[in-house]
Amino acid sequence: MTFAVEIAALKADSFGRIALMRGGHGDFVRRDLRAAPWWLRLPARWLARREARALHLLQGQRDVPQLLRWDGRVLDRSYMAGAAMYQRPPRGDVAYFRAARRLLREVHAHGIAHNDLAKEANWLVLDDGRPALIDFQLATAHVPRSRMLRLLAREDLRHLLKHKRMYCRELLTPVELRVLKKRSWLRNLWFATGKKAYRFVTREVLHWQDNEGRGPKP
Repeated sequence: MTFAVEIAALKADSFGRIALMRGGHGDFVRRDLRAAPWWLRLPARWLARREARALHLLQGQRDVPQLLRWDGRVLDRSYMAGAAMYQRPPRGDVAYFRAARRLLREVHAHGIAHNDLAKEANWLVLDDGRPALIDFQLATAHVPRSRMLRLLAREDLRHLLKHKRMYCRELLTPVELRVLKKRSWLRNLWFATGKKAYRFVTREVLHWQDNEGRGPKP
């Protein structure tokens, strides 16, 4: 294994520790599952394995992390210089949202649905203003253009359009407004069942501060 040193801690939660590292080939991001409590290491490994699979299938895709290493305990991915959407809001930046929609189409063309794009923390504004996607722990792989992928892709798009509504509301097109209004049965089922369980686990068991996954309460 190539020697690397930690530059900065980026995030620590119940599923491990994420840090910016520097090695012989430059900076990269490391998710270390060994920092997770023993009783959460199995689900942490399951989530990391999903991310590794998605990044493997997206290898070569621009503006998503590139998988560097996955050994069951540590996941290394390429570093993209930028800030989370909530840290650098793209207010009035219609070019950002057009590029984000193109990026989503490219990701979906690889058969990948992200499934966690309601979180602004998973959208980056790169140093040159381009959008990028991170955190593929909940991503799923499908046959391209399959019915399930089309359904999940539409939900990914709806979440992007919600962010556009927040920062560029007056620039939403009539088609985008219709997409926002049309809620899928999958979304309705999640809010009726899974959402409640998710909130209980994250807030009461894991003591996360919010549903953005930004870390546990102090």
